[in-house]
Amino acid sequence: MTGLLVPRSRETNHAFGPDESLTKLSVDYRKLGNVTPIRNQVSNPRAPAGFLGRDTVRGIRMHVLQSFFLLVPGIINHASSQLNLTLIGQWKEWMNHHHKEYGSQGEESQRRQVWEKNLRMVEQHNLEASLGLHSFTMGLNHLSDMVTEEVNAALNGLRDEDEEELHRHGNLTFAPPGGGLPLPLSVDWRSKGMVSPIRNQGACGSCWAFSVTGAMEGQMKNWTGKLIPLSPQNLLDCSTSYGNHGCKGGYLSKAFKYIIGNKGIDSDSSYPYEHREGKCRYSVRGRAGYCSGYRIVRKGNEKALQSAVANVGPVSVGINALLPSFHYYRGGLYDDPTCGSKINHAVLVVGYGTDRGRDFWLVKNSWGTGWGESGFIRMARNKKNQCGIANFPMYPTM
Repeated sequence: MTGLLVPRSRETNHAFGPDESLTKLSVDYRKLGNVTPIRNQVSNPRAPAGFLGRDTVRGIRMHVLQSFFLLVPGIINHASSQLNLTLIGQWKEWMNHHHKEYGSQGEESQRRQVWEKNLRMVEQHNLEASLGLHSFTMGLNHLSDMVTEEVNAALNGLRDEDEEELHRHGNLTFAPPGGGLPLPLSVDWRSKGMVSPIRNQGACGSCWAFSVTGAMEGQMKNWTGKLIPLSPQNLLDCSTSYGNHGCKGGYLSKAFKYIIGNKGIDSDSSYPYEHREGKCRYSVRGRAGYCSGYRIVRKGNEKALQSAVANVGPVSVGINALLPSFHYYRGGLYDDPTCGSKINHAVLVVGYGTDRGRDFWLVKNSWGTGWGESGFIRMARNKKNQCGIANFPMYPTM
């Protein structure tokens, strides 16, 4: 089956917001029963204009969109099929803010039905939060016209690590420093200049590449005194021979192995992000980061992860990011007891702390500054490894 075409923005072809340029996304919904392996691919923006013809493309878009809503039962029930006319102003304001544009009136109506459903969910959650039932709030964002399956298929590109392979070499395991010294009560590596600005991975399952470059940036800053944003695109294009799959997903360990074997990674300025994988263009002249190895933090041990973050710096981790509560997180301490431990999305732990008696991890995401707390999220800590955040933490060594 043909995949669903993600709506384009009016001015810059954005699918997810005004801060980054995106191309159209095609998702194979035969695979939605198991969304951990990414099944999306980005079309080639260099294809000649009018390749299929405007009418043909419009017809394909509408056919695919209609087919998708027929194939995913329960997405839009009968009651929500009638648009709420009182929301027209809010809908148009949201469209303008996120530079959304749709191929036809029919497509816009279907997207608005999804948006209204998500709006009701957000309002219900925030009402409960105001009554003290939740420790975080939700809000509409650039993802709000997409169903849960679309978001997961497009953005959650972390693949399962081979645990046997990871722990085959004992020298790769992180050992907390001796001496029994107490750990700091809170850490925020942003204040030390070890965290680069928030980025937006767009319609590409490249979270693994952003997580790894984030960990590399922190260690390079610690080593050289300079914070230089590194190139996720370099990893997308060049690490396939190590087992990664570009926008279709990848592994933290194999990204580190590529950097080690390649003896470096380019800067983001010399090898900019393009929201799709392409031909490898690594150049020694653009190299701005390197590592000699990587360490794995003991699986499932949040105390060990805390020690690594406190003593080493930002750490790459995988989390479970399948839930709408995560997709539309706005602020506060994210604590969702239904969040399972099967990881599918890569992020960067840049600190930790405690808020009104609740422990949290400070986490950098790659979904743009319009998501969460300006691109960051505080996730529950010491809650039985909620969302699997301590499953496979890793960081590079110089």
